[in-house]
Amino acid sequence: MPQGQPSVVPDDGLTTRQRRNRPLVVVHTGVGKGKSTAAFGLALRAWNQGWPIGVFQFVKSAKWKVGEENALKVLGASGEGGSVAWHKMGEGWSWVQRDAQLDNEAAAREGWEQVKRDLAAETYQLYVLDEFAYPMHWGWVDTDEVVEVLRDRPGTQHVVITGRNAPGKLVEAADLVTDMSKVKHPMDAGQKGQRGIEW
Repeated sequence: MPQGQPSVVPDDGLTTRQRRNRPLVVVHTGVGKGKSTAAFGLALRAWNQGWPIGVFQFVKSAKWKVGEENALKVLGASGEGGSVAWHKMGEGWSWVQRDAQLDNEAAAREGWEQVKRDLAAETYQLYVLDEFAYPMHWGWVDTDEVVEVLRDRPGTQHVVITGRNAPGKLVEAADLVTDMSKVKHPMDAGQKGQRGIEW
């Protein structure tokens, strides 16, 4: 794309400005590292534009203190950019299945219900649904319903969904999809995650 020019201009009746400002559904999936990190990078751009941001963490434990949470909360409270609200669901069930799976399913469903309420109310301009691909992949949240709600959302609300194994129907419905592939990772050589890199 030289100089940011699209290779195709659709015959959709929209002006260039209308097409440029169309709200997007973005999906970051794949087995590589960086899906959530990329989504939080978009949140930084949204904060700079003064957009209200809602982050919904569907998998990472409510006890984990991730660096992006602290940084975005500080920025949101600074009064210089957009506001930031951070919501955590579940108790960390992406990698370790627990006996409390039913509680995790219920937390994921309630998290999705809250997202639906916020979308209907146009609470935020950017939604980061972190690790939300997992509840859909596991059948805890209905993918068809997610696609329908996102398709019919009002206003100019952008939605970013992260997580491995994003369902095909979600990928097909999304406007921007990135599949993070892994070439090499320190964990392959037995090195555990480290401060400042993984959290």
